[in-house]
Amino acid sequence: MYQFLKPIFFQFDPEKIHHFVTGTLQTVQKIWGLPKVIKGSFKYEHPSLEREVFGLKFKNPVGLAAGFDKNGEYIEELANFGFGFIEVGTVTPLPQPGNDKPRMFRLPKDEALINRMGFNNKGVDVLARKLESVKREGLIIGGNIGKNKNTPNEEAVSDYIKCFDRLFNVVDYFVVNVSSPNTPNLRALQEKEPLKNILNTLQERNNKDGISKPILLKIAPDLTDSQLDDIVEIVQETKIAGVIATNTTISRENLNSPEYLKNETGGLSGKPVKDRSTEVIRYLSEKSNKAFPIIGVGGIHSAKDAKEKLDAGAALVQIYTGFIYEGPALIKRINKSLKR
Repeated sequence: MYQFLKPIFFQFDPEKIHHFVTGTLQTVQKIWGLPKVIKGSFKYEHPSLEREVFGLKFKNPVGLAAGFDKNGEYIEELANFGFGFIEVGTVTPLPQPGNDKPRMFRLPKDEALINRMGFNNKGVDVLARKLESVKREGLIIGGNIGKNKNTPNEEAVSDYIKCFDRLFNVVDYFVVNVSSPNTPNLRALQEKEPLKNILNTLQERNNKDGISKPILLKIAPDLTDSQLDDIVEIVQETKIAGVIATNTTISRENLNSPEYLKNETGGLSGKPVKDRSTEVIRYLSEKSNKAFPIIGVGGIHSAKDAKEKLDAGAALVQIYTGFIYEGPALIKRINKSLKR
């Protein structure tokens, strides 16, 4: 069904059709009995798929990456497709509109997307209130946190603290996003000292009534080996729970799309980032001697792609662009393959 509808969807602006499809999904799942039908068609459960990672129990290792449901508006509807976990955000302390439109572009010849959204979201208070009312049914929810565009890097830690404190009671794990290419100077926070400052500060606050939450770091695929060495050292020094590898890339190598698309600024996701993402996962896993869990994301369009990430050292995987190009059946295909 999705492959029949996809050519129609792809005739429209990516951001507009995203809102149309998710809104329609929410509306139709209010019809009595339809959520049960969707679950029956797409969910695939088996004890062998269950994972315990950084102290959390996942029904299966396939998650939805941050960015798809920034404000946590469609969690229950998306969960019916069989995700083992869903990551919301990136969220910032204050609402912000993001960058000027158009800001998302399809590259069908490369099965990729370029986005320069710029952390558009309704703010952490709106997200927290939404999450308070979500029916989880065993679903793991992660909160991806960032800084507002107008907050100077020297004060960035205060934005991460605000998001962390506000979401502490409503998410199962946190992701510190310093790797998006679409907020000016954000990636400078991946440098060793500012990054250690943010992570150490959050870890100092990471204990409420005897409870702490796993904190992960999301990194860019464009880091050099020496920078990845720093990441390993930082993770071990700050004792955060793990890493998400990787975010979108600023590289435009080996694309088949027309020049006008390749020249769009923003982060590239989808198949072109697949191999580099896997390389980063393998490097971190081997360099650290598997000292911390890694969530693999980047170019997963098939069960084979997911298995490559897991074989390289990932404990879990996330999809986003593959979800758009392949449709919701991708989740079941991955899980069935992993079960076999």
